[in-house]
Amino acid sequence: MADMTRGYLHWVNDKGTILPRGPLMLSPSSLFSAFHREVIEKKPEKFKIECLNDIKNLFAPSKQPFYAAFGNRPNDVYAYIQVGVPDCRIFTVNPKGELIQERTKGNKSSYHRLSELVEHVFPLLNKEQNSAFPCPEFSSFCYWRDPIPKVDLDDLA
Repeated sequence: MADMTRGYLHWVNDKGTILPRGPLMLSPSSLFSAFHREVIEKKPEKFKIECLNDIKNLFAPSKQPFYAAFGNRPNDVYAYIQVGVPDCRIFTVNPKGELIQERTKGNKSSYHRLSELVEHVFPLLNKEQNSAFPCPEFSSFCYWRDPIPKVDLDDLA
């Protein structure tokens, strides 16, 4: 099943936009144990929650290592919420390859569209990193976060 899953993840392609490379976490349990959990109990999210919690526990208790999450089933959304990912940054992918933000289910998008908004949805961690914006300090994410500076109207005249 690992080869099938890996092959599927490499196959996903939205007009040239592909998924980033990353680890593939698979259940270390036996085939029968995994089959029982996913088919008979109907709780495939149990392994995902345990796995994500193990990763989360590698960080300081006050840190949240997960900024956003992608899945293709309601069980994935449930698992991501259980480990603290905000629902505004959880995306599901439907069989047509459309991205649906969990908080705004009526808003369908695509990986290509998300790549255009990546600086707004996933802001830079620090200002030293390169940015697609010529002046990242004036992007919507950075500029409107701080209170607008006071302007003396007499200076403008």
